[in-house]
Amino acid sequence: MRGKIFLAILLCLFSVSCRETNGGRLKQQQEEKQKEIKKSRSMIFFGDSLTAGYGLDEPSLAFPGLIQAKLDSAGLDYQVINAGVSGETSSGGAERIDWILSKPVDIFILELGANDGLRGIPIETTTTNLQTIIDKVKAKNEKARIILAGMEVPPNMGQRYTSAFRAMFPELAKKNNIELVPFLLEGVGGEPELNQADGIHPTVEGHKKVAENIWPYIQKVTG
Repeated sequence: MRGKIFLAILLCLFSVSCRETNGGRLKQQQEEKQKEIKKSRSMIFFGDSLTAGYGLDEPSLAFPGLIQAKLDSAGLDYQVINAGVSGETSSGGAERIDWILSKPVDIFILELGANDGLRGIPIETTTTNLQTIIDKVKAKNEKARIILAGMEVPPNMGQRYTSAFRAMFPELAKKNNIELVPFLLEGVGGEPELNQADGIHPTVEGHKKVAENIWPYIQKVTG
């Protein structure tokens, strides 16, 4: 008799334990789902090999991935979309922006133009392409916040071209009333220990510095 009572109690405890375990798992799944739902706002990084994380073992090591980690740590419900393509020029960006904007956009980081500069593409052409991209983002969501990443080109392109290229970014930012990162690669460009063997693309440590460079501007538009 005692054995039957003990067995009944044991089965009861086991049943309760199972319900608690399943209940705990269900609660955890619901919390995870809620977290996913909370990330209802999107942040698109639209750029070239720098954004794409060229030469890194995985994209999450590139600065957009590092920004996602910072956003998560700060409790900001943004989902980062890395729309970087190695070798991309401003004209290529202008051609594919419509496809990218098939997704919702709340914050848009524009990091293009460096490859134009390295190829000596006329400043007027690059300016027109970047303006086209900005216009289309605004048309998609007039409340979208845009950050323009300023870049520079080597002095061997000639002083006139180099100066005009550098001035292009603040002029676009002022015209469109958008945020400007004066030089995204500040403290990284030209620093051998922060760049890969090609001397152009940042290492993992270099990308950490790039993320630090842009983070204050991210905070400004998410605050």
